[in-house]
Amino acid sequence: MEYTQLTAAELESIKAALDTEFENLKAKNLKLNMARGILDKDQLDLTQDMLGILVTKEDCKTEAGTDCRNYGILDGIPEAKRIFAELLDIPAENLIIGGNSSLNLMFDTFARNMIFGVEDEGSTPWAAQGKIKFLCPAPGYDRHFSICEKMGIEMITVEMKADGPDMDTVEKLVSEDASIKGIWCVPKYSNPTGVIFSDEVIARLASMKPAAKDFRIFWDDAYIIHSLYAGADMQPSIIKECAKYGNDNMAYVFTSTSKISFPGSGLAVIASSKHNIDAIKKVLTVQTIGHDKLNQMRHVKYFGNLEGILKHMEKHAAIIAPKFRMVDEVLTEQLTGLGIASWSKPEGGYFISLDVFPGTAKRVYEMMCELGVNLTPAGATFPYGKDPEDKNLRIAPTFPPLDELKTASEALALCTKRAAAERILNS
Repeated sequence: MEYTQLTAAELESIKAALDTEFENLKAKNLKLNMARGILDKDQLDLTQDMLGILVTKEDCKTEAGTDCRNYGILDGIPEAKRIFAELLDIPAENLIIGGNSSLNLMFDTFARNMIFGVEDEGSTPWAAQGKIKFLCPAPGYDRHFSICEKMGIEMITVEMKADGPDMDTVEKLVSEDASIKGIWCVPKYSNPTGVIFSDEVIARLASMKPAAKDFRIFWDDAYIIHSLYAGADMQPSIIKECAKYGNDNMAYVFTSTSKISFPGSGLAVIASSKHNIDAIKKVLTVQTIGHDKLNQMRHVKYFGNLEGILKHMEKHAAIIAPKFRMVDEVLTEQLTGLGIASWSKPEGGYFISLDVFPGTAKRVYEMMCELGVNLTPAGATFPYGKDPEDKNLRIAPTFPPLDELKTASEALALCTKRAAAERILNS
């Protein structure tokens, strides 16, 4: 029966049993981690051979004869740009290959816009326009929200629906308020819900007519090819979609190989209109001589082309898909029919979004910490860390081995039940 339908005496009996189970588990002194989308060791081992792929000095030369050991090539070697151009379905001239971190590129893009304005001639720096705002679909990615908070940008929460952000709200807000300068989007296997933006939502985003002429879509395509199962479709290019509606310069796209090769030593990319990319490169020439071309060449020689990367991603899926199934099986067995929790069943990406009984997410997090299981803090998936219903938790299944993941998932189900029983009994 659902917990809310039980008598107080019945619920007290259940809670007493849960308390005993909790204390027994606590005595085991667990040290488990479900906090972040960290790669399993076996995933890191997949690309170990990449590290030794540049053997001779000839291996370090591009097709045009440029020596990657030296200075030069600000926006990335042509061979690497071709791979990302095919991945993002855009011309190679529309992208820049940066260092290893797409988050770094997002932060830098915000900083450029704050200091210099967007790429349009005569654009006023965001920082000189007084209080500015950003739309943040939630549940969403906490590091996006941290960038806004660090920059002093006011965040407006927008509901994340099953096919993307609530576009009725988005369109209304951006058309009426010129202080709204952009929106965060994780369009495929969104962090943490696993939502895949529909073609309709993508078209509505691309066709918006914002009141702010310097409005920008920050399109974080971190999981563009991170499918757990075969048969995933590619989405329309947001850059091409924006161009269809006369919004050529409205979108920035970010992606990386952080969860393809090595999180600490991958390749990150920013893509946009050629106009925007040319303007960004003018600033970049002051910021850096160029990024790590040897690492770019390692990736080119190891993967060869996009087809090589896609085949490689099947190996990643074979390692982590069973982990997602494991979490779902445990939660289904332990929580179905109790009326206290629901969770996403993503087709890709790195997270499961768990909604526990309203008002108990922080309590579940506290209990999990007490048991020795590390989770992303409750509230992190909302701007300012404030979940209005205190119910959402982000679960990252990828790092623990299966046996530890099963234990952690069982602990999560236990804490979810125990917190719900407490809340109902005290209400």
